[in-house]
Order: sequence, then structure tokens, then C-alpha cells
Amino acid sequence: MEDLKKTFVNKAPLVEALSEYSKHPCVQFHIPGHTRGNAILPKFKEILNQNVSLLDTTDEFDNLGTLHPATGAIKEAQDLCAKAFGVQKSFFLLNGSTIGNLALAITKIKPKDKVIIARNSHRSVISGMIFADANPIWLLPEKLEKWGIWGAITPQKVEQSIKENPDAKLVWITNPTYEGVVSDVEGIANVCKKYNITLFVDEAHGSLWNFSDKLPKSAIECGADAVVHSFHKTAGSFSQSSVLHIPKNSSLKVDEVESNLRLIHTTSPSILLLSSLDAARAYLSSPEGQNAVDKNIERAKYIRKGLSQIEHVHVLEKEENIDIDPTKMYIQIDGMSGARVETVLELEFQTEIESSNNKGFLALSNIGNTQGEADFFIDAIKQIAKASFSELE
Repeated sequence: MEDLKKTFVNKAPLVEALSEYSKHPCVQFHIPGHTRGNAILPKFKEILNQNVSLLDTTDEFDNLGTLHPATGAIKEAQDLCAKAFGVQKSFFLLNGSTIGNLALAITKIKPKDKVIIARNSHRSVISGMIFADANPIWLLPEKLEKWGIWGAITPQKVEQSIKENPDAKLVWITNPTYEGVVSDVEGIANVCKKYNITLFVDEAHGSLWNFSDKLPKSAIECGADAVVHSFHKTAGSFSQSSVLHIPKNSSLKVDEVESNLRLIHTTSPSILLLSSLDAARAYLSSPEGQNAVDKNIERAKYIRKGLSQIEHVHVLEKEENIDIDPTKMYIQIDGMSGARVETVLELEFQTEIESSNNKGFLALSNIGNTQGEADFFIDAIKQIAKASFSELE
């Protein structure tokens, strides 16, 4: 029995795995956007380096405030976020954008309400539909057959669906797609206004758009009634921290949204995660953060140009009928599946990408990446394309 106790006491498999992982750093072109802490507000990084355990507390102590209802420093941080995004209210979310999507669903949808919903929606949106007992009217995005991925949702398709379902209460779309394809949200919002129907946009992967006019226009500016941002994906906050925005002209009542968030949110919010949201907003609003966003866009263009010059390598680009977020690079190499490329990158070049499928793979250019990493990535893809690490070998 004593030997068994010692085995359990001395073994911490997750800690050990994390320790081992930290000994073998990879070049990262994936979530989270801060990329090993390179793009974090310096003051926040200083606190983390000093004693991270100080941040492992909750919202029940002096000077920190509470999350529900928002008071003190937490309220001030949310208000500054709302100001930065030009909305009437920003809610900090824990458990990712999932909580925001669930709260929106139970706020707007009554049992059996028809909801026009994009078929490529995140599973949290689908969960929200189940929670609210909605009647989904599926909206198929365009299919980019050559690339094997979903494309945009058009205003024409949205209007057609509304005409076929005049009793629908809500249109809910995802923009951009996971691979960075952008829909005409402004056109879709105009259609929704024409028919007096609410529009929700899951803009999880577009958290940076507000901070550069070189990126697509956020749904906040396009006329959506609610927008969810996964800050942890690209904006530099820590994993599972997100933000729900209620724009100024939204048809939603802020008090109802807050009441439903309180219903499903944790009662023990992590100050570490909430602080990371505040730090990410402050960093992106600062001259240093603005410079990081601009450099990231230029770096992504640099990578795209470099890859386009390699024989047998193809990168999804903006075309007549396709708009994209340039920082999300969906790539194909002739004769290789995306899964094969991902494996070779990891094993041979110690480089991690975001995802892959049978036809291609996704690499993210993040605010925390460096020019040296960009050059390394281009060279790695060049070597892979020339060496032809095909499945037939």
C-alpha cells in the first residue's frame, strides 16, 4: 500500500508532459496568437515572470472587482474594451467564445423559433441551438472545390432563405471561416435590416480586424447585432478567454444578455484569464501593439510572396469572388496531402501549424511571430516541395 501511495504522490503526468514539452520548443504558426509570450503587454509579462501564482485568484477580493455584475477593475477593463471596439458593451468570457454563443442563443431564441444558421458554424453555436430548442434552417456556404474548404456566405443566399422562411427570427453566420475566407457581412446585414431580422456573427477568428484597416472590416462596423471574438486565438490573450460585443445599434437588450451570461458563466472566474484579456486589449491599443499588427500583416504578405515563387506550392489568395484574411495562410503542395505536410514539418523541421486536411494545411501568421521564423517557414516549405515527401515513398 505504501508503494502504491508513493507512486500516486510522486506522479503528476500533466505537469511532466508540460515540462517535457517546454524543453523542445517548435516554430509556431498556430493558436495562441501571442506565440510563446512574444506579443504580450510588457507589464503583464513582468507580473507573470515574477510570480504567476499571484494571479491564481478569483473575483472576491478588494481592488479586483466582480465579474457578475461587473464592478471595480473588471468593470473598468470591460468598459475600456468596449471603447476600443466602439460598442455599447463588451463582456469578458471564460470557457472561450462558447459561453458567449450559448448566452446569445438563450437570449434571442424561443422554443421552435426558426434560425437561419450557417452549416459551417462552430459546435458551440449548434449547442446553443439545442439549448434553446431552435428550429435550424441550414445555410450552405459556397464550396471551394479546388481547395476542399468552405467559402463565403452570400447576401443573395441569405435573402433567398429569409424569403423562403419569412417567420425566421435570426440569421447566425460564421465569419471568417476557419481558413480565413471572408463573407460580405455588410451586405448580409443590409438584407437582415431590410427584413427586420436579427444578425449574430461568430467572428471568433477576426479579433484583430478592429486594429487595422488593412484587415477585413469587423461585423461590429457592418451592422451585426452581436459579435463574438476569440481573443485567445489571434489577439494574444490566454486560452479560453474571449469577448462578446453588443454594438451600439443592436436590437438586443444588454441587461438580458448579462443576465443569461450570469446564468451559465462560472462563479469562480480566473483573474489570470480576465487579466490576459485586459492586457491583450491594452497591448493592441498601444503604439507597440499597433506596430506588431502592422508588421504581422506585412510578414504574412512576405510569406505568401515567398511561397508563391516555389514550384508546386499554392496559397489561397484574394480573387474576384474570394476575399480573405491575409494572416491565415491556407496552402497546398502538389502530390501531398495537408496531413502529410503537417507531419513532415513537425518531424523534420520542428514546426507546428494550425491544422490540415486531405487537400491542404493552414498556417497562421501571428503577432508573436518573427521575421526569422517567416524565412525559416518559407525555406522549410521549399525543401519539402523539392524533396517531394509524397505518400508513395
